[in-house]
Amino acid sequence: MRPDMPADHTTEAERLLRTAARYPEDHEPLFLQAAAHLELAGARDRATGLYDTLLAASPEHPHLVKALKAANLWEYGHEAEAHAIIDGLRAAGPLEPAPWEIVAETLESHDELEAAHNAFTSGLNLLLIPGEEVPYPTHSLLLGRHRVRRMLNLEHDDWDGLADRVNPASVTLDELHDPKRLWALGSDNPAELQAEITRLRAELGSYRTALSRPFPVAVLHWPAGELTELLAAYPTLMSEYPSHEAHLIQLETSLRELAATGTPNLGIVTGTIPSYEAFAASEATPPSDPDLLPQYATTLAARGRATPWPPARNAPCWCGSGHAYRDCHGVA
Repeated sequence: MRPDMPADHTTEAERLLRTAARYPEDHEPLFLQAAAHLELAGARDRATGLYDTLLAASPEHPHLVKALKAANLWEYGHEAEAHAIIDGLRAAGPLEPAPWEIVAETLESHDELEAAHNAFTSGLNLLLIPGEEVPYPTHSLLLGRHRVRRMLNLEHDDWDGLADRVNPASVTLDELHDPKRLWALGSDNPAELQAEITRLRAELGSYRTALSRPFPVAVLHWPAGELTELLAAYPTLMSEYPSHEAHLIQLETSLRELAATGTPNLGIVTGTIPSYEAFAASEATPPSDPDLLPQYATTLAARGRATPWPPARNAPCWCGSGHAYRDCHGVA
């Protein structure tokens, strides 16, 4: 369950920082989660300190950390510094969608709609290739840009049409992003209020579970060499993994079944023998115990080691084959 009170968020942040101390190789995602909880607890200066610590250590995702730092700074009175970071990010032109989304939504939340529109557009110009499939991580940029354009009363363009096609909601984007919808919330007409509540429930219901989940529902993946070593050391696990090919097929099948039931926030964690044996020792359980495998996967996910599933169809497949996902395990 996601913490709801400031004290709960502080406690969760401290737990994440202790975990980062135990697993320094995972400190970046754990620090980012801890910083998010500190922001929710109102300890924004401490969150900024964590972002600064990460940036001083040459993080794997520096643009993401800078974007989060800028968003946080703006919320407690450091608008000029936040703007300077945002300007630097836009000049750097990150080739990942998350920093662009954070920057654009930060500007949007502070009513700088023209700047937000420019940020959404700049990110899409860098990340979308004409004629190719729209990568899933860029969908939120298209949707956010559509929203801002509606507020600016701009005419539909080709990217708005693309946003319509990737919209997952049952409500159309023009209706979802219509500024006039806000007026209904102040109406004295019960029918208008009920209609608006129904629409909001339809839009938000599918996201509640994902937002309350602290880490992905992850399935364990063993690369071929690791699986061979695992089964040689612990033959009783052969019942779980009859072959590497069967393991890969079962992994994809399990994730598709979870997705079909509406389970959000799915991911894949990759196991290694040293990590698994260390986990088994920490649990005082023999590595040959099959019941340990899902616990190991959950622990890796909690440490920020999960890769989101599914990948974009043109992205490399999660199995490591080097083929595009659509031509490998993403084949329908």
